[in-house]
Amino acid sequence: MTDWRAERMAPVHIGWAGWLRVLLRGGAMGAVIYGGLLLLLALRLIEAPLCGVRRPVTPWITQGVCRLSVAILGLGYRTRGRPMQVPGAVVANHASWLDIFTLNASQRIYFVSKSEVAGWPGIGWLARATGTVFINRKGSEAKVQQRLFEERLRAGHRLLFFPEGTSTDTLRILPFKSTLFAAFFGHGLEHVLHIQPVTLRYVAPEGEDPRFYGWWGDMDFGSHLLTLLAAPRHGRVEVTFHPPVPADGFHGRKGLAARCEAQVRSAFPV
Repeated sequence: MTDWRAERMAPVHIGWAGWLRVLLRGGAMGAVIYGGLLLLLALRLIEAPLCGVRRPVTPWITQGVCRLSVAILGLGYRTRGRPMQVPGAVVANHASWLDIFTLNASQRIYFVSKSEVAGWPGIGWLARATGTVFINRKGSEAKVQQRLFEERLRAGHRLLFFPEGTSTDTLRILPFKSTLFAAFFGHGLEHVLHIQPVTLRYVAPEGEDPRFYGWWGDMDFGSHLLTLLAAPRHGRVEVTFHPPVPADGFHGRKGLAARCEAQVRSAFPV
């Protein structure tokens, strides 16, 4: 049986009309993203000394930028359920770099990402500016990372975790790894936190490869971005917010991880 991770989509030819769409959409998205970044950094100069680790204002800019970017791209956007209003964190399946925009568009969250992302050109700068928490996969860093998670959660930040550990081709959900769920079971946090599972489902444009929005393995980001910008039409993404789960309703991280995975899968086609 062929490993889906080794499969690749056929290259897409971009004609003159496609390049025109790249210029128009890419220019508009670039202006929105980096214009928003400049505004965010300017406001952060005031927000940081007054509020410290808390960010009561700047996440609204991130959310607005992501909403506009999704609209400029032409991606249909549907939501079911509502983001929770109680303190806690969010877990979701991970399909594409687009998840950054589609998840931020509906709520004010802070992503938890692998440390390598911090060094990516362009994306790394945006991630750091918007408060992304970078983690090192080394086991020796586990306690340090758990303290960092606790600090951010106690500051009222809604952290978003991808328990699969990697992105997919949008056609599957991988088993959830329970390691990061340990962050919700320390120093009494489990008694105040809720975890909200969220399902992302991308639907490709009619006639395109069902994996059109997927970004996995060693796929090139630049080529994938150009393909999406050049597309004459787009499909949609469906974001399903499941009922929040109280962390103290489980004896430990494995039970909580299993429940969240089951809820995320419940809104995903078999």
